[in-house]
Amino acid sequence: MSEKPADLPSSEVTEGVERAPHRSMFRAMGYDDEDLSSPMVGVANPAADITPCNVHLDDVAASAYDGVDEAGGMPIEFGTITISDAISMGTEGMRASLVSREVIADSVELVAFGERLDGLVTVAGCDKNLPGMMMAAVRTDLPSVFLYGGSIMPGEHEGREITIQQVFEGVGAVAEGEMSEDELDEIERQACPGAGSCGGMFTANTMASISEALGFAPLGSASPPAEFEERYEVAERAGELALECIENDRRPSTFLTRESFENAITLQVATGGSTNAVLHLLALAAEAGIDLDIGDFDDISRRTPKIVDLQPGGERVMNDLHEIGGIPVVIRRLLEAGLFHGDAMTVTGRTIAEELDELDLPDDDEIDADFLYTVDEPKQEEGAIKILRGNLAPDGAVLKVTGEDNFHHEGPARVFENEEDAMEYVQEGRIESGDVIVIRNEGPQGGPGMREMLGVTSAVVGAGHEDDVAMVTDGRFSGATRGPMIGHVAPESFVGGPIAALEDGDRVTIDIPDRTLEADLPDDEIESRLDARDEPELAYQNGVLAKYGAAFDSAANGAVTNPGVRRDGE
Repeated sequence: MSEKPADLPSSEVTEGVERAPHRSMFRAMGYDDEDLSSPMVGVANPAADITPCNVHLDDVAASAYDGVDEAGGMPIEFGTITISDAISMGTEGMRASLVSREVIADSVELVAFGERLDGLVTVAGCDKNLPGMMMAAVRTDLPSVFLYGGSIMPGEHEGREITIQQVFEGVGAVAEGEMSEDELDEIERQACPGAGSCGGMFTANTMASISEALGFAPLGSASPPAEFEERYEVAERAGELALECIENDRRPSTFLTRESFENAITLQVATGGSTNAVLHLLALAAEAGIDLDIGDFDDISRRTPKIVDLQPGGERVMNDLHEIGGIPVVIRRLLEAGLFHGDAMTVTGRTIAEELDELDLPDDDEIDADFLYTVDEPKQEEGAIKILRGNLAPDGAVLKVTGEDNFHHEGPARVFENEEDAMEYVQEGRIESGDVIVIRNEGPQGGPGMREMLGVTSAVVGAGHEDDVAMVTDGRFSGATRGPMIGHVAPESFVGGPIAALEDGDRVTIDIPDRTLEADLPDDEIESRLDARDEPELAYQNGVLAKYGAAFDSAANGAVTNPGVRRDGE
């Protein structure tokens, strides 16, 4: 890059006689005159030994660092936190997961602001890293490139590819007597063979794919596995690209548009992506000042077929998609069918359509993959994400279809005030065909933090009830969840949502074609029950959970905590 422009933020700490003390601090860390006359690029790195998703990120960040350095920038690496969703799953600690999205966004924003950085490479591994990093880039509006750490390779058990999903479901199978503890032990030891994020189209891979559709990352960057050499080539290119973005003043605000978010949702529903992406895209749009409503997900899903069938609905994983060209081959099919905005801009300075032309992809008719379908002959006629409404969810609830699109279910509510009680019910074998398991007090404020409940949903599926037992909650589900599991019920129980009025035995109807979630109760009975209930208290009175719990917005608005973008009370 040519000489450092004087109007870059870093000039405030590197230029002039009065900044000699500041330069002295940089020199203590090995930076020289050439560095100090170059744009300062922060490499935000959430590396940690607490999850395989992030255990390798020091190496990924190092490649990005080298890319910045070789392109003529001054790379400055700094750290932030991560929470392992898979390890905290099913425990009280899972309440920290969604909070970590906010802490990551806050911490990266603070460093970028406080240290007067000129640009960012935001590195991410585990689920909440990805939206947290992108939210920080939006808030700072610095030239930024998003860099995914890549997914784990699948394990193998008895000739079948397996992931962490099969381990969680094995717990339910053991409880039901359908699997021995010895076999579960074998699966446990084989499911996660190395570094990288969970391999199916779960939350991390969903958000990584979406980063391409939004324009935050170059096309083709999401799918290379964590331990492949290609992952480090992607990382180095991200560092180089960050300098190009600074030189051309290419910021998130210059490429994020309503069309970008429509592309992201289209890709999500076409690939069977995680329900968590609904929450995260709403939050990102709010941060970017772009009008996006939870109903938009349903509108787009109705017109977009599901054409990719990876885990949890299918059998294949992200690496299988990588081997046939990655996310770009999916985008190409959607674009050719008129379902994608090809003129949406990206971080490269080219449009989505122009980016596709730059790639060396196999011809569409040469791709032979049993998990990739055409738009004309899709896996399902509609996308995987459904937004249900009714007297239990006036503001909406979210379902990802992993089975039949025409699902209809009526059954008695089995009401639990928390995840632990519901898990005990399932593990004791008390679950019955037709049940609608209702778990409340797990919303953004009431939990707080909307715990993901892969343990319960997997136990239900593992017990043989994937199609005949439903679940309804104001909490969340993992991207690995499958079956008729409905989350994000809004308003949540804590703020007096109708889910708080349900009692054991009330009849609940779920109808996917009609998009309804209804209790067989008149409005006046719901109101009477809500009026009679005791006003709940915050579960935590001090510390980080109290602070963020009180700040969370509704799930229907992305559960944001940034006061400038909250929509409660509108």
